[in-house]
Amino acid sequence: MVSSTPDSEVVGRDTVLVVDDNPESLHFLIDTIERAGMTVLIATNGDDALELLGHVAPDLILIDAIMPGLDGFDTTRAIKKQPRLADIPVIFMTGLTETEHAVRALEAGGVDYVRKPLAIEELLARMRVHLSSARVSQSGRSALDATGRHLLAVTAEGNLLWATPQVEHLLERLGSSDCLPEAFTAPLARLLVPDENPGTSLRFEAGGHTIELVLVGSMRSDEVLVRLNVIREGAEVELLRNRYGLTQREAEVLLWISYGKPNRVISEILGISPRTVNKHLEQVFEKLGVETRAAAAAFAVRTIT
Repeated sequence: MVSSTPDSEVVGRDTVLVVDDNPESLHFLIDTIERAGMTVLIATNGDDALELLGHVAPDLILIDAIMPGLDGFDTTRAIKKQPRLADIPVIFMTGLTETEHAVRALEAGGVDYVRKPLAIEELLARMRVHLSSARVSQSGRSALDATGRHLLAVTAEGNLLWATPQVEHLLERLGSSDCLPEAFTAPLARLLVPDENPGTSLRFEAGGHTIELVLVGSMRSDEVLVRLNVIREGAEVELLRNRYGLTQREAEVLLWISYGKPNRVISEILGISPRTVNKHLEQVFEKLGVETRAAAAAFAVRTIT
């Protein structure tokens, strides 16, 4: 369970974890993938793969379907249960020819499968396609972060499915990015009541932070999107005020804009009319040199984080 390339040589290269118990297959794949300009990590069984994934998240996983002990199917299911790893594309390698085996690989969480003996050009082409798709997905989540949309997706029972990068960083500081801290359980249960209106929010304390969860809505049958705000009102208002030459009220409006609040809600929080909020927002746009709420929120988020 090692990397075949020194750390000093891997900067900027895609990393591929190969899980296979056959030494000949491993050597063949290492040579092939390295010649394609990628870095290779190897594991010879499912348990070793999971142990390695506890320390590093590769860009793609190639896994043999049939191995002693924990096979490729069970290993992939275990990987997909971890939000930090769930988006890593898994390509199955299998000598099995029945359609049911391909279906089983996809049901376990694989994005694709290739049959042994491997056709090199086909394998590399499939890897590049899935690496590109994974980068687009990650870029999308990073873009959400940059515009102040710090989101997490949970099941109807409150189990974490995925989160944008800033939320993952917060969860890591609170204990783990693979599951939600215990402090989230009760607030989420209240927020995920059936037929609750989007925009409903609540606050609670966790790890010395004031956390606000805002219900965005259901994306699929078992995926509910929730926005997360870390409320540090006093310090953040002062930071925004000094950075952009804002008045106290303008900085307060900008802060709540970065939390995704509409004018009506901001007016209630600050005790001013929606029209006054809009006037302050016009001044904020002018001082920041932007034209939209999203752009203003992005400036605020970058400053705060």
